[in-house]
Amino acid sequence: MSSSSSPRRADVAIRGAGVVGQALALLLAQDRLRVALVAPDSPPRAHDVRAYALNKASRELLLSLRAWPDAVPGAVTPVRAMQVWGDDGGQLGFDAGELGAEALAWIVDVPALEQRLADAVGFAAGVERVTEAPPARLTVVCEGRHSATREALGIDYDTHAYPHKALAARLRAEQPHGGVARQWFAHGEVLALLPMGGADGHELALVWSLPAQQADEWLKAEPAVFAEAVQARCAQALGALTPLAPAQAWPLQLSRAQRWFTHTPQGAVALAGDAAHAVHPLAGQGLNLGLADAAELARVLHAREYWRELGDAKLLRRYERARAADVQAMSAVTDGLFSLFGLSDPRVQLLRNRGLAGFHRSGPLKRWFARQAMGLSL
Repeated sequence: MSSSSSPRRADVAIRGAGVVGQALALLLAQDRLRVALVAPDSPPRAHDVRAYALNKASRELLLSLRAWPDAVPGAVTPVRAMQVWGDDGGQLGFDAGELGAEALAWIVDVPALEQRLADAVGFAAGVERVTEAPPARLTVVCEGRHSATREALGIDYDTHAYPHKALAARLRAEQPHGGVARQWFAHGEVLALLPMGGADGHELALVWSLPAQQADEWLKAEPAVFAEAVQARCAQALGALTPLAPAQAWPLQLSRAQRWFTHTPQGAVALAGDAAHAVHPLAGQGLNLGLADAAELARVLHAREYWRELGDAKLLRRYERARAADVQAMSAVTDGLFSLFGLSDPRVQLLRNRGLAGFHRSGPLKRWFARQAMGLSL
């Protein structure tokens, strides 16, 4: 890979060099396409405390790109089981062994994954990292939910802002996590403790969806006080918790672009990742959806008829149709769960907790849902 501020014309220009953008660049480079990866110079970020829950399909994609960060100690932790608690005794559990799977998901450290992808891009022939977008037959926007390019193109981005923020932090537990992901739905909040630091580690990634004002207040709290609050909300599940890094927060929203592609005088433009859609993180599927976008777009371009241009409307419509249904389904699931557990009516509380317990005993339905979330075929 080369680097330039004034690149030559490319086959595909990718605006945004996050996980989805870099993965797409590597996929397209395998087809010997000339790819310009547009990544404007930016100041270094503060320590990133986020973690991604990646399913089997995402893992296999990253392995195929030689971008799976398992060489970094503690960067990848397999989830052997998942436990979910409702707000009135309802409980649901999943076990990888019962499903005949190696893991339900893998919790991956964000900086480690981004660095591994950047290293892979650095060795990829045909990928040029640039600071300005060059002329290209197809431009793919992977700039995230606040994409300036999408806005400049006039593509409507329907957004439903949740009254919550996601609070993320890293904690160390007194007891080992055992490779179990734990999640609590209580008082309209969603709190998840994701295992990190290896299968037998003590490190946890916290993702806590709570009212925006409360999230802002917790950001100002003493780290020890914050850790004690998390400890209380998860019923001392892993003993005492010790903060490892300051918490960070961001607003939550349910969003979807009305169109996934358009044509301009300069060429065709397609959207992928959060530039096309964003969901509540309670199911941990946001990046899985984005990587599936990259994989599908690369597949459609690879399988195109020899006489079709990269920006052909029929090609991009195939991509849009293939991805829109999956995104819509996951949006409905996450939004429905958030809305259901946000209702305070005692009658609804009773029904949803009975439903949680009933789903736990449902057998085939539970296995089907788990396999879908894991990115497995039926």
